[in-house]
Amino acid sequence: MLETLKSLQQEVQAIRPSSAEELESFRLKYLSRKGIIPSLFDELKQLPSEQKKEVGKPLNELKQYAEGKLKEWTAQLAERAGQGEAPADLTLPPVPNTLGSLHPLTLTRYKIIEIFERLGFSVADGPEIEDDWHNFSALNFPENHPAREMQDTFFIEKSPDVLLRTHTSNVQIRLMEKQRPPLRAIMPGRVYRNEAISARAHCFFHQVEGLYVDRNVGFADLKQTLYHFSREMFGKDTKIRLRPSFFPFTEPSAEIDVSCFICHGKGCNICKHSGWVEIAGSGMVHPNVLRHVNIDPEEFTGFAFGMGIERVTMLRYGINDLRLFSENDVRFLRQFKAVF
Repeated sequence: MLETLKSLQQEVQAIRPSSAEELESFRLKYLSRKGIIPSLFDELKQLPSEQKKEVGKPLNELKQYAEGKLKEWTAQLAERAGQGEAPADLTLPPVPNTLGSLHPLTLTRYKIIEIFERLGFSVADGPEIEDDWHNFSALNFPENHPAREMQDTFFIEKSPDVLLRTHTSNVQIRLMEKQRPPLRAIMPGRVYRNEAISARAHCFFHQVEGLYVDRNVGFADLKQTLYHFSREMFGKDTKIRLRPSFFPFTEPSAEIDVSCFICHGKGCNICKHSGWVEIAGSGMVHPNVLRHVNIDPEEFTGFAFGMGIERVTMLRYGINDLRLFSENDVRFLRQFKAVF
């Protein structure tokens, strides 16, 4: 190996790169992870201890010499390129700040908040690590509800009563525990569920839920609120449809569909040729939920709703793969520079 090192030393000394391309070729050939010098270090590990001492020092010297020459040549090429440039024109306008842009989920979140703030809703936040009471029991989930099982929820092994929240409804409970009606707030945030990752599902995602509790709040208030939101988010011609459903924490409950803004109800791949796209679940707050937070259901009523921010974003921008939101691929993220 000593002969090989001497030969490589002479070879490196004879190289004189004259362009950035040649410099990069030198780096790739000799110093990259799969280059000649790193491969010699891998061979060094296989040698007996006596030979390691003999070969190790000249191998390190070769590496340091090659790295030093790389830095020297890089500086020389940069200086040479600078000498050929025209002097800077100080009268030109400044270069725009291009450090980054808002994530598409953030853009959609801000848009949702903006719409509901105009309707008088405040923004509330709460913990992502939650206890069973605020995440399930206070929301009228029975003890044997499937959502409590390990396959749906991330429980903390050392403390089974502690879990990663499966929805932002826990913030509704905490808000009603601290404040008396009237209450009008939305709760955006990240939630977690034990699901296989695919183009349409992930183990974490973002939700925004809403809550309105006051005297004489009815189902018509819920419908009109979500109708206004849909028109503001998806366009003035958007229609909504309510389908009967079931949620433990609301009664009656309804799924909310909006008319497809791509095909305008005619049928396409986005709406699965139905003319409608599901965006949210909703309903009137169950009397048991109000009782759990010491609010008299005979005096106060309310409605609640929840939607996935990823789903709204996918519909808004025509994105077909949920995983793109968390891969940090700048080629994808650079597309979303427009203000919301």
